[in-house]
Amino acid sequence: MADSSSSLPSLFEKISYKRYFLRAVDLTMLGLLFSLLLYRILHMSQNDNVWVVAFLCESFFTFIWLLITCIKWTPAEHKPYPDRLDERVHELPSVDMFVTTADPVREPPILVVNTVLSLLAVNYPANKLACYVSDDGCSPFTYFSLKEASNFAKIWVPFCKKYNVRVRAPFRYFLNSLDAKEDSEFSRDWEMTKREYEKLSGKVEDATRDWDADDDFEAFSNTKPNDHSTIVKVVWENKGGVGDEKEVPHFVYVSREKRPNYLHHYKAGAMNFLVRVSGLMTNAPYMLNVDCDMFVNEADVVRQAMCIFLQKSKNSINHCAFVQYPQDFYDSNCEELVVLQSHLSRGFAGIQGSIYSGSGCFQTRRVMYGLSVDDLEENGSPSSVNARSKSGFRYPPDITILTKISDTRISENPGSG
Repeated sequence: MADSSSSLPSLFEKISYKRYFLRAVDLTMLGLLFSLLLYRILHMSQNDNVWVVAFLCESFFTFIWLLITCIKWTPAEHKPYPDRLDERVHELPSVDMFVTTADPVREPPILVVNTVLSLLAVNYPANKLACYVSDDGCSPFTYFSLKEASNFAKIWVPFCKKYNVRVRAPFRYFLNSLDAKEDSEFSRDWEMTKREYEKLSGKVEDATRDWDADDDFEAFSNTKPNDHSTIVKVVWENKGGVGDEKEVPHFVYVSREKRPNYLHHYKAGAMNFLVRVSGLMTNAPYMLNVDCDMFVNEADVVRQAMCIFLQKSKNSINHCAFVQYPQDFYDSNCEELVVLQSHLSRGFAGIQGSIYSGSGCFQTRRVMYGLSVDDLEENGSPSSVNARSKSGFRYPPDITILTKISDTRISENPGSG
């Protein structure tokens, strides 16, 4: 619950950039473009059809340039202050984290494993987190990899929090060699953790070639990626529930029902199903949606998002529907996306708000359920749909119920397919 005292400092700050020089450059460019168009119009009768085509092309370019100039005229960004959360918030809200994957070949299980491990290790109370993986490929290899990842998470999560690791995807973190030369505790823990991750990588790689399935994989027998019943398996349940740094958040594997006669093989349907399943099991008021080829490159990412959500607005306590993070790409040439994010995204933030990109986005469950402020009762609870966060972890009542509700999905590796 957020503290209503106005004397406390704000949880975030909206920073507006004064770019007078760039404004002058943009205005000069627009002036030159308009001058060119005027010249085309004045000499239109003296030239042939090529002149008309050139005029139309230049008019379209001028229109696009004008739109872009208007968008980036007053750029801004939001700077959160996670260290102020403890002063303003008595109890942090729960967050359900969604990861979607669909093809174990194009999206290798080790890629999904690293995404999940980076989410499980964020700087946030473990009893307030739950990670759901949607596997639209219904792959036993993916499920096996996630089971092995849950065992490694018991080592990786405490290691990251103990030494304040910034990039919490193991494959990315271990690309750099160990700097500490002395026989310190950190060196020993680093070596041990790296050996365990290499063992995990080996098991995942071997599982794609030859492996022995036990009774836990019976649900995957006689299944096809586009024809199978709903599968929901709790990979790990955080029974401690006190938020200790050694705890690992709830971890659930989900594969929604698929039938070959229905066109329901897209990410939006997977996301809808995750919202429903998580609503039965943890029902957190906030949700994070990421692709399987993303990872957390900032450990306080959840706390930063909460700074935006929990800062009360003067007009309404429900002032924010989503918090969108920009995507950083590695091992690829994506300069055009960097330009798009650095200019247009900041421009939209200065006008009205950020661009919704889909992935790397925090959302409120209330908005995903289609509720508005008018749907809330006086005490703040929804009148028609129970979207309040429940404490603890609940198993779904019955697999048949989950079948009934099936519908009829920070840094990214663009080379993963």
